[in-house]
Amino acid sequence: MTTTVKLSSELRYAKLCMKRRSPTLEGFRTIFRRPSFGLAEIAWRWSFGAAAGLLVAFSFFEYLDTLPVSKGDLLLLRTTQPALISRALLHVFRGSGSRVVETAVVLLLALGIAWVVVASLARAATMKALLAYFRESEISTRKRAEGNWQLRSLFGLNLFRLGTAVAATVGFVAAILLGETATRPADPALGSALLLTLTVAMLVWFTWSTLNWLLSLAAIFVLADGQDTFGAIAAAVDLCQTRPGSVFAAGTWFGLAHLTAFVLATSIVAFPLGFATVLPAGVVLGGVLLVTLIYFAITDFLYIGRLAAYVAMVELPEAPVRAETAPPLLPPTGSYLDPVLPSSSAVDVGELILSDVPARS
Repeated sequence: MTTTVKLSSELRYAKLCMKRRSPTLEGFRTIFRRPSFGLAEIAWRWSFGAAAGLLVAFSFFEYLDTLPVSKGDLLLLRTTQPALISRALLHVFRGSGSRVVETAVVLLLALGIAWVVVASLARAATMKALLAYFRESEISTRKRAEGNWQLRSLFGLNLFRLGTAVAATVGFVAAILLGETATRPADPALGSALLLTLTVAMLVWFTWSTLNWLLSLAAIFVLADGQDTFGAIAAAVDLCQTRPGSVFAAGTWFGLAHLTAFVLATSIVAFPLGFATVLPAGVVLGGVLLVTLIYFAITDFLYIGRLAAYVAMVELPEAPVRAETAPPLLPPTGSYLDPVLPSSSAVDVGELILSDVPARS
């Protein structure tokens, strides 16, 4: 009976060990097994990017239509003389600064609101698909009930992300202004100004990237547990505290993969640029554009893979059975057919009642 219990415990332990998976490996495995997740990420990101680019181009041409160009300006522009052309351009753009600011404010406000809506809807769709993938997987040992999540929680997270981006932009401008204060016309200190600007800019970038990453991670708990905006942020912080090794490993390996893709892309782009004097300009630009699009596609796949790794941390158990508490594969002494009883001074091992073998007559 004891042998059967030990064997069943060992089999369960071996089965659980086989089921254990690294969240980082699960993230890479997901983007290869289900490329539709990466394609969905590409679809909504590139669609929004194309729409935003068209809107910016349309606004730019509309702004150019508002500029008054006199016959004298046209005459100066046709002279092909740099000094005369610059004088004509200064006359044309004079007094149009307020329209540029108004256009930029309206355009950025519209794009910001549109991004919050589109990003929230897209993240809800991709996150629900990732959760369904892991919950239906054979390696998942527990099921979570669908939380009563609300779309406004995702709106809140993305509004915070938009706010951090605006704050980071202001911080970069402040870094440039602080750098200018370190120099004087009489005694210019360009090295000190550059060092101050880069230091402040790096601090701003690190703060923004950390907050943006945390808010992106919090979206998992909105869909998985039905948390509100602040509850999801608290759950994301708790995940970083309870599983710091897994979170660090996922970020490190996917970051290295992203860096490798960037190095390869920049190396490949150098080839068409090296033949810029021989090949037509259209061929060179087409090659650069193709490599750039491939690079962006790879980064989108890596992003969804890292997101899948974080979902795996939430949905899959960290360690079903600890190795130090696992039952031994073999009994310490004796055999399965003749187990050895523990020796004790209070027990007479030669007593017949303690034996299951009948005594010889």
